[in-house]
Amino acid sequence: MQIQKKTRFSPKARTAARQYALQALYQWQLTEKNIDLILEEFLEEPFLEEQEMNQVDKPYFKMLLLNIPQDVEQLDKAFSPFLDRKIDQLDPIELAILRIGCYELKYCREIPFKVVINEAINLAKYFGADKSHKYINGILDKSRIEFSR
Repeated sequence: MQIQKKTRFSPKARTAARQYALQALYQWQLTEKNIDLILEEFLEEPFLEEQEMNQVDKPYFKMLLLNIPQDVEQLDKAFSPFLDRKIDQLDPIELAILRIGCYELKYCREIPFKVVINEAINLAKYFGADKSHKYINGILDKSRIEFSR
């Protein structure tokens, strides 16, 4: 009998996957372009070389990018009660980060919730508006209870 090893991944490659998923979801939210076409653009050779996609956990990137749009209504419903404004008034970057964080809290249970929230905070610090990381932290921390963490 052969024992299967756990799939290993690089935390740095996962972080990069989240960063590219954020950019792709942002593009999807603004353009309403087909998500499969956006995925193709991100995985095309010129983009791969230019953006160093070889350092990205591509399966994780694809999973986030293809699954979040399919579950967007459920994800939005999970964090909407904790917003201080309507969802359509959120900054598109904040919205994409909340969707990624909620998706991970709901479906990626092998990732500790503290890691999910920390990754979302870091995305907000890098890509978001000033102090948006505090907002993201508060919303995801309250949302995690919805997913029985």
